[in-house]
Amino acid sequence: MKYAIETESLTKKYDDFLAVDALDMKVKNKSIFGFLGPNGAGKTTTIKMLTCLIQPTHGTASVSGYDITKKPDEVRKKIGMVPQLVSLYGDLTARENVSLCADYYGIPKDKQEERIADLMELVDIKYAENKLVKQMSGGQKQKVSVVASLIHKPDVLFLDEPTIGLDPTTKLVLWELIQELNDNGHTIILCSHDMYEVEKLCENIGIMNNGKLVAFDTPQKLKDNLMAKQEEIFVKDYPLMNEMKNNISDITDHQASEVTKNKLDTHIPTTELSMMVDNLSDTIIEKIKDLNFVYGVKQSHNKRISVDIDQFSKDDGINEVIEIIMKNNGNITSITTNDPSLEDVFVDLTAKKKFESIDIEAVK
Repeated sequence: MKYAIETESLTKKYDDFLAVDALDMKVKNKSIFGFLGPNGAGKTTTIKMLTCLIQPTHGTASVSGYDITKKPDEVRKKIGMVPQLVSLYGDLTARENVSLCADYYGIPKDKQEERIADLMELVDIKYAENKLVKQMSGGQKQKVSVVASLIHKPDVLFLDEPTIGLDPTTKLVLWELIQELNDNGHTIILCSHDMYEVEKLCENIGIMNNGKLVAFDTPQKLKDNLMAKQEEIFVKDYPLMNEMKNNISDITDHQASEVTKNKLDTHIPTTELSMMVDNLSDTIIEKIKDLNFVYGVKQSHNKRISVDIDQFSKDDGINEVIEIIMKNNGNITSITTNDPSLEDVFVDLTAKKKFESIDIEAVK
């Protein structure tokens, strides 16, 4: 398989600070790759090395088949970059800005006209080609930036927060453009903090933290791995939970259940079951609350009920909740579940947190 980007022990060190630590990563050719990480994770430094803006301290990488340390000029011919902050000349028109980039890449004047026209049609910005950039909207400026970055026909396009600050409609237009560029054969490296955007567009995702690549997989596999991890913690602590319940002997079973749930509420991974229910009664609510795998019930005024079910009992639990509603004359008109999101994955991998053991004595 051909890779658009391959890194081998790619490292960047600033004095005593290790910004990127022996990065090994492969990005498939003609794919959309999401490159994520919190501020200071090493993501931007990695991009600067891959685009030949800075040299690595150790290791190397190849972009579109060219080594970044041995053939940086060839790499630059194969890449395009759309920065987070639009780097266009405000007093020039869209066409003048793109023509300037074409001159920089040495594209002959006789070829510029057709290429600029084709790209502006592709990106749907030709209608504003003679408009000054300073008079354009944010979405229009981003489109001109994309045209400028594609003028030399790069294989790999780096997009840094391409939709930040844009309204939802303009975002959707740019998402469609990114997908179309990929369909036309471009490899897209998408850097974004918009998890919905990344999940919608990207085939694979790499997450950096503290200079290291801490995850690399498809969005769905990363979410599945988080769910499996949460269930593993649940299984490990299940005997402890039972011991806690057995130690609560001086109050009623219902009270014991409530106390135990309160103590374990922050330690058990849950799935939210959200339903619209006609004929929702207090009886239905109370019966659902009494289920030992339910860790929270919220009722809204618009007939919506949200039930937090521990993930370990998710499948059987959902069926049991539905059965209670139907047996008590409730009518479910809609139902959804809220499994771990890509944002949950990101936080789990990058946040500084520590799983704390549960103190049995605290609930005796």
